[in-house]
Amino acid sequence: MNTLTKMALGFIGQLKPERVTGSAERVIELPSAVTAGGLPLMQTLMLRHSTREFDKSPLPDQALSDLLWAAAGINRPELNGRTAPSAMNAQEIILYVALSKGLYRYVPPTQSLHLVTASDVRRVTGYQDFVDDAPLDLIYVADHTCMTLIPAAQRESYASAAAGAMSQNVYLYCASAGLATVIRAWFDRTALSLAMGLNSDQQVLLAQTVGRPKASEKS
Repeated sequence: MNTLTKMALGFIGQLKPERVTGSAERVIELPSAVTAGGLPLMQTLMLRHSTREFDKSPLPDQALSDLLWAAAGINRPELNGRTAPSAMNAQEIILYVALSKGLYRYVPPTQSLHLVTASDVRRVTGYQDFVDDAPLDLIYVADHTCMTLIPAAQRESYASAAAGAMSQNVYLYCASAGLATVIRAWFDRTALSLAMGLNSDQQVLLAQTVGRPKASEKS
């Protein structure tokens, strides 16, 4: 679906998810993330870039597990420490994964995905046309109920900083693994919040598309 069509549908409140392809599993148990190896940090930073053309094929479960662990996984189990910082350890960012077979919430302690809705919400995650068919779109949502120690006026900026750190982790993982990604903030927040079933304390901050690069991007 092109950008103008999405904007028009959003204007009349009709930008909605599609039906899923195949059956939606209630829980997807991911393999343990591979936390060793990869490119050296400085080389990864040299390779970090945004891409807006994606191969449509789904990522293997191992790559998906590694990607999500890089974004928000537990790297210090004894402290429940994460790979990305969070002010006062509020852990206010919920990471959602939009796939063709449904919308899932990433659960770091069990390295698993839990079904939120059996709908394909990818096209609602952005006005750009490539979000419809890329294998997955990550959605960063701030849960303000986790931020009771932070003044209300500062919660959005704190949460945005945390989401930005997570999205950069994804960029670095993708650069190291030869995947493509782009962070996005241009989407219909009302339509996406409705499609995800969010409540008034939950705020969509960013979306990020991930996939293999198209052949033209790799050449």
